[in-house]
Amino acid sequence: MAKKEKIKSLFDNIAPDYDKLNHILSLNIDKGWRKKAVREIIDSKEPLTILDVACGTGDFTIEIARKAADGSSITGIDLSEGMMNVGREKIHAAGVDATLEYGDCEALSYSDNTFDRISVGFGVRNFEHLDKGLEEMCRVLTPGGKLVILELSVPSNPVVRWLYKLYFLHILPAIGGMISGNRGAYRYLPASVLHFPAPDRFMKMMQDAGFKEVKHKAFTLGVCRMYVGIK
Repeated sequence: MAKKEKIKSLFDNIAPDYDKLNHILSLNIDKGWRKKAVREIIDSKEPLTILDVACGTGDFTIEIARKAADGSSITGIDLSEGMMNVGREKIHAAGVDATLEYGDCEALSYSDNTFDRISVGFGVRNFEHLDKGLEEMCRVLTPGGKLVILELSVPSNPVVRWLYKLYFLHILPAIGGMISGNRGAYRYLPASVLHFPAPDRFMKMMQDAGFKEVKHKAFTLGVCRMYVGIK
């Protein structure tokens, strides 16, 4: 089975408990990271056309929609209908204007130069072919458009890294498995972070895909990083 099919099945399976577990296991720190990223995305008072890739249950999509100027268009895409079904309910409850639809970032159905901004919140590490996904996002951005990626990261400080790995590799799977009934999913999630390219390598991949002015910022001792690139 291809990686993307496994990812789709995994997230469909854990969708009902995903939000609750996500906020418990991140100690709600993820909300602050998203707010910082949204300020980077919504840097204009003019209406923007925005694509939220790997939108999942829509937390990032909703925050973006809340802050975007009137007349903006916000679309979220994901492989998992289970996650998006939860997200659609949340969007309705939040009263924001956003649409979630099936989409594969490695083969986007949109024309060149369609979006002013593209966001990815904690999903880029799940791409089967990371280089292809980056190239596709660059293709559909307008010239001068911006890509903003939030992704979990391994801290560089040895002591923090040791504590991080203890939590991520042992405590998180136990709690996640107990609540969701799918311990395997919560083994995959930390493993995917540990195998994600280091910041310098990932920024080089962004540059190779066509992005310029690539930069990154570490949050919470390097537990999370925000990557930004301009087409």
